[in-house]
Amino acid sequence: MGGLAPNLCSMEQASLQLPTVTPPVAPDRPRLVGRARLLAGLGLGWHVIEAVIAVAAGLAAGSIALVGFGADSVVEGGAGIIVLWRFSGRHSASERAERRAQKLIGVSFFVIAGYITVEATRTLVGGDHPDASWIGIGLAAVTLVTMPPLASAKARVGQQLGSSATHSEGRQNLLCAYLSAGLLVGLGLNALVGWWWADPAAALLIAGVAVREGREAWRGESCQDCC
Repeated sequence: MGGLAPNLCSMEQASLQLPTVTPPVAPDRPRLVGRARLLAGLGLGWHVIEAVIAVAAGLAAGSIALVGFGADSVVEGGAGIIVLWRFSGRHSASERAERRAQKLIGVSFFVIAGYITVEATRTLVGGDHPDASWIGIGLAAVTLVTMPPLASAKARVGQQLGSSATHSEGRQNLLCAYLSAGLLVGLGLNALVGWWWADPAAALLIAGVAVREGREAWRGESCQDCC
């Protein structure tokens, strides 16, 4: 009986021990990190070009919407820099860096929403009638075609890496596509039928979407299927 008690004790201790849960590790993580950096770099390069063209065309046509589109491109380029930092050196495996990057991208969504709201309201209240900008129309059309595939690629890599920051940046590219669609409609209606108010009206709707995306990115809800 004396030998039975220690055995029962050891069996009871073993039964109380919970199995160790190992977090899922993405297969071929170095390749995925390299792909995340490549996609962020491609997006950053495009946003630099987009910002220069949009601001120049906006100033030439007196279009606040186009200038605002260029400012949005600057903010999105900043989000790309955040992702590049997130996957640089020792940060690539850091959960703290992931959370910080995620919050910074959330803030960038709020910056976009704030800027769009201010500029769209100023345009509507001031009744500004910008000149037709065919360069702006062409830029919006190209952006509308190129941003969704880039956003989709970033979403896939973000899910494989379990990175909400990468996933959120991809959603920001998708927001850019929505904004370019609104810009295309607004510039087109202004050029063809003189409906100058269409662009700022669409921009206000997109600002609402940006606020929602910013909240989700801040809370870490933008990549619920990543883990």
